Amino acid sequence: MVDQHFCTDLHAYRACPSRLPGKRARPVPRGRRRGNAPPLPDWKPVFYRLEAEGFECVLADAKQVKNLPGRPKRDPSDSRWLAACFERGAIRSCFVPDPEFRIIRLHTRYRRDLTDERTREKNRTEKLLESAAVKLSSVVTDLHGVTGRDIMDHLIAGERNPKVLAQLARARARRKITELEHALDGAEFFTPAHAALLRAMLERIDRVNEEIARLSEVIEQLLAPYEEQLQQAESMPGWGRRSAQDAVAETGVDMTKFPTGGHLSSWAGKTPLDHQSGKRAGRARHKKGNKYLAAVTGETAVAAGKTATREGARYRKLARSRGKGKAQVAVGNTQLRVYHKLLSNPGMRYQDLGPDYHERQAALRRKIAYHVREIEALGLEVTLARIPEPDPGGPASTQAA
Repeated sequence: MVDQHFCTDLHAYRACPSRLPGKRARPVPRGRRRGNAPPLPDWKPVFYRLEAEGFECVLADAKQVKNLPGRPKRDPSDSRWLAACFERGAIRSCFVPDPEFRIIRLHTRYRRDLTDERTREKNRTEKLLESAAVKLSSVVTDLHGVTGRDIMDHLIAGERNPKVLAQLARARARRKITELEHALDGAEFFTPAHAALLRAMLERIDRVNEEIARLSEVIEQLLAPYEEQLQQAESMPGWGRRSAQDAVAETGVDMTKFPTGGHLSSWAGKTPLDHQSGKRAGRARHKKGNKYLAAVTGETAVAAGKTATREGARYRKLARSRGKGKAQVAVGNTQLRVYHKLLSNPGMRYQDLGPDYHERQAALRRKIAYHVREIEALGLEVTLARIPEPDPGGPASTQAA
């Protein structure tokens, strides 16, 4: 039984009236809120406090009851009505991570934010070089690799000769010395003011790199008890250590909180929304979900697209026909379903079905359809049923032993 008084207090806290200086208190209207209205209180302080006191708390999404009839207008009555809806099963609990994974999630999210900030700073350095007619990024694959960083350091030190700068190339970049000389032809326009700005940008990138390295060490210690789950996630194509850590931090290791892999994929925003009114089908868009997990699967889908695996073949096929964006969403959906299956079965590892899996399945369907047509042409009715796989521990294996 749900405590209606508790629900009333919590809902009243969420929908508290706005109090502006010199104005009498009045409730915030439903629908679109006023532009000058103060923000509603966050649910986390109340939820975490009650959870720490031993209450069994449920976080519900308002979309679940948006279209249910009979919703009252007053907050106390609305709270009692929500409690009754929860008792009837019309409201399902949203996923809230355990306190342990909340701490891990803070570290992984901050690391991703720092990584994004580092990327923005690297883009600024590229634009700064281009403003001085230095097109180094058009020749060097990684501007902040060994070759690019050495050339930028010499530019800051005052070197402007394109031939001398091009000779700083390392490894495979030495095959492009002529191209480097042409790209560095405008080094004479690189002024001391450019050098001062570039030095500040590179120093900031170095500081962010150090902070990311320290965070990675802390995350490794926090996720040490879940090494098995990390290795399961890493076994998938396109997944690395960092992507596995970010995914486990967002979802936890208890997959019973997501009934199926489809629920997990929907929670991450990797499933399409059905915008249909009557016979008119609207434009299909994927729903909004956990942006951090969606970012992880977006990266892993692109990485898997470069591999000779089933996911790689599917990504390339969808990218050719429907674009790279939809291919990322579709392959990310598949990867999250596989991720859910792996973590639901301890010790399981990913086994690839091969890059020709879809072609083999299509050939099998064509062969089945051909034989069905041939049998039906003889005046017979065909009913297809898959033969169950033999049980390894069944009677047949016992007798053979």
